[in-house]
Amino acid sequence: MPMRRTKSSKLQAVSQILLALFWSCTFVWARNPTNPSSSVNHTNIFAPASTPAKSIADLSVFVLVITGIIFIVVCGLLVYSLVKFRERRANLNREPAQVYGSTQIELAWTIIPILIVVVLYLATARVIHAIQDAPEPAGAVQVTAIGHQYWWEFRYPKLGIVTANELHIPVSDPSHPTPTFLQLLSADTDHSFWVPELGGKADLIPNHPNRMWMDPQRTGVFLGQCAQYCGTQHAKMLLRVSVDSPEDFAAWTRSQQQPATQEAGVNAGKRVFEMNACMNCHTVDGTPANGRFGPDLTHLMSRVTIAAGAAENNHENLRLWIQDPSAIKHGSLMPAMKLSDADLDAVVSYMETLR
Repeated sequence: MPMRRTKSSKLQAVSQILLALFWSCTFVWARNPTNPSSSVNHTNIFAPASTPAKSIADLSVFVLVITGIIFIVVCGLLVYSLVKFRERRANLNREPAQVYGSTQIELAWTIIPILIVVVLYLATARVIHAIQDAPEPAGAVQVTAIGHQYWWEFRYPKLGIVTANELHIPVSDPSHPTPTFLQLLSADTDHSFWVPELGGKADLIPNHPNRMWMDPQRTGVFLGQCAQYCGTQHAKMLLRVSVDSPEDFAAWTRSQQQPATQEAGVNAGKRVFEMNACMNCHTVDGTPANGRFGPDLTHLMSRVTIAAGAAENNHENLRLWIQDPSAIKHGSLMPAMKLSDADLDAVVSYMETLR
């Protein structure tokens, strides 16, 4: 018996130490998850950079703590029962004591779960209300986000800007909040807008406008993607949110409001672009190209990526994307135009002037 008690106390001490380490690591991860020197923030819900994301992260930790305690209690009772009531040589031919009901136990396993569910429901409802019913202040930035197969269109109605896949918004100073409110629309099928460090998932459903908001409190690039299966290239329907300082956002706004650059040296590429089906799908301000099916290309080279984040925006990738879109994004709805090498080079040169 003393030996058994010693082993039991050692196991209990080890389990307590492991439990303490687990929760310590969880809270350290939740509070300090990113490298502060990095300007690109990854998809970590425990690294909130805006009010909605912080509310969701705090709620997640709260739910994890409660469910973790339930898990430990249940597993502890299970282990205790297996050890205490295991089969022994002394009672092989004996029937265990029969218990035909316990009012106290039945009340406990009914009332306690109800209380837990009520607490989780109230905590969740409070966060949902705070996020979904937040009033839009007068100085908020308004953006219309439209989901397409398989790319994102961003329109700034008050600023007269249209861009794709890379959303620029200003940082929000807590002393002078500048939140960004997004109206979410879909052009074809169901999508889901999700940038984990800036907010929760929000669905884009055809003919059913949705909305969300974010007030990022630090600058940097935040990554996200479509979180609702929408077709073959759902996994490569990525997006980048660039949170700029007020000065950088103002400079970006001015540059995006300018018409497309017109350079005489790329007229051959411009002619090829306008003589093929490119202009039927894409818009380039100041030219006859006014298509709406594909991304606006007026300031294509101001973007870091192409193909909705599937490839870096450089000469080689741009040439390959125009030549054979399926080489970068299999299942893309952009057709290969079968251009000659000379025409392809001319179009790429023209595209590289759209800054």
